Amino acid sequence: MKPLPPPSPEEARQLALAVVAADKFPMLASMDGLQPRVRPVSPVLTEGFTVWVASMRSSGKTAEIEQNDRVELCYLTPDHDQVRITGVAEVETDDPRRQRIWDDNPLLRAYLKSIDNAEFVLYRVEPKRVRYMREWALEYHEVTPVSTPGPGTAP
Repeated sequence: MKPLPPPSPEEARQLALAVVAADKFPMLASMDGLQPRVRPVSPVLTEGFTVWVASMRSSGKTAEIEQNDRVELCYLTPDHDQVRITGVAEVETDDPRRQRIWDDNPLLRAYLKSIDNAEFVLYRVEPKRVRYMREWALEYHEVTPVSTPGPGTAP
């Protein structure tokens, strides 16, 4: 089978966005000292390549991110296309965005009971690098991440 030609930058962006939309449980990598840790997560909101992940204050993931906020998300489709979002996990402090996420997520509400629950931590993973790879192509294509509006802007 002849390899496909590399996608144009816009094609790569659209293909990468499709992978992110298709994978509901990407893997999140963080560091526990010198030991990498990987676990599936269920993002509570995704806008472009900016991803919000809820956590519990008492979780190992939260302790790891507090020590080193550099993380990577890896998305994979059933056809093995993948996207890697390398970024920084920042605690989301924008109250309207937090409220919107809370209102849109019945599981958060059922489990935590209140948006003010001290266990509730919401991380915004700001993309610093986005890479897309077609199934078994063995070559990543850089995708330009577009930042999400910060606090104080309309969600």
